[in-house]
Amino acid sequence: MPSKVTISDVASKAGVSPSSVSNYLNNREGQMRPLTREKIELTISELGYIPNRAAQQLKTGYSPVLGLIVPSVANPFFGVFARHIENAALKLGFKVFLGNSERSPELERSYVSELWGYGVKGIILGSSLTSLDHLNDFIEQGLHVMVFDRPGARGHDIPVDSISVDNMNAARLATRHLLSLGHRRIGFLSGSIQSINRMDRLEGYRTALQETGIEPDPTLVWEGIHSQPQFGDTEAIELGRIGTQQLLNSANPPTAIFAINDMYAFGAYAGANDLGISIPDQLSVIGFDDIILTQVVQPPLTTIKQPIREMSRIAVERMVGRVQGTVTGPVVHQSLHADLIVRASTARKS
Repeated sequence: MPSKVTISDVASKAGVSPSSVSNYLNNREGQMRPLTREKIELTISELGYIPNRAAQQLKTGYSPVLGLIVPSVANPFFGVFARHIENAALKLGFKVFLGNSERSPELERSYVSELWGYGVKGIILGSSLTSLDHLNDFIEQGLHVMVFDRPGARGHDIPVDSISVDNMNAARLATRHLLSLGHRRIGFLSGSIQSINRMDRLEGYRTALQETGIEPDPTLVWEGIHSQPQFGDTEAIELGRIGTQQLLNSANPPTAIFAINDMYAFGAYAGANDLGISIPDQLSVIGFDDIILTQVVQPPLTTIKQPIREMSRIAVERMVGRVQGTVTGPVVHQSLHADLIVRASTARKS
């Protein structure tokens, strides 16, 4: 069996010092000449050198890995989010381990426990659950957490860093758009409203109605199949279809629907089509997230756009800084602006 390639072997063949190879491996390349970097990269590839991550962790005190836990990449929004997180992490010399939690606190804790056991000290959570109690003991032991799509502390939670758009005002913006088109019976289409981002979007929807002098009608809020409570992160289109059919078959149906996300909005398209109802002539639909498919469905979907690339970059930079000790001090919640993207799925009430 051939002997294991070492840093010294790489340095000797590349004609550089072992410290230069170490700096390259640990992303300390600030003053390194491009030619030196290229020599090291080529030699590592030629020799098949594999860094000893365990040894690196002993030296640095952390593993160059971030955990990312999302509800489900079945929703393309979270697939894109994961990709942006990975790109931002790679630029800083970190890898990303991904888990799909289905918004289950038990599964989320299981992932965190496993990652913590491997020395991962920074985790980004995308589930927007109402409580972090299931992770508080890890946070107390030194786990750094960045929560996405919700403020970093609610109730008795230990505060953590967080980033989101202002979900309440974004939903208010979406609802006001429908109101400006003359709609007064506006449905709210969602799965289980048991996450903070969904609660905030429902509050924004209700606030916009009240500001216009309309008392929110609870029969216009569809929040899943109560016999099978679920968020619908993997079944969003089918749940959106069912919810839309139920709303449109009611005694006093809506003329517009605000969907909790774009996948539910696509379900609204399917439900309306099943009933022979035309969008936007007979029903206006607005979504949330602005995933790429919003531009190719017919008609193209009006939606709320989240600045997902920028949010991902900020989340990763803060988590890497926390892990490396370059970011210290109190936790921070950062709220970014969301934009209304008007396309062809909303129209003036006829």
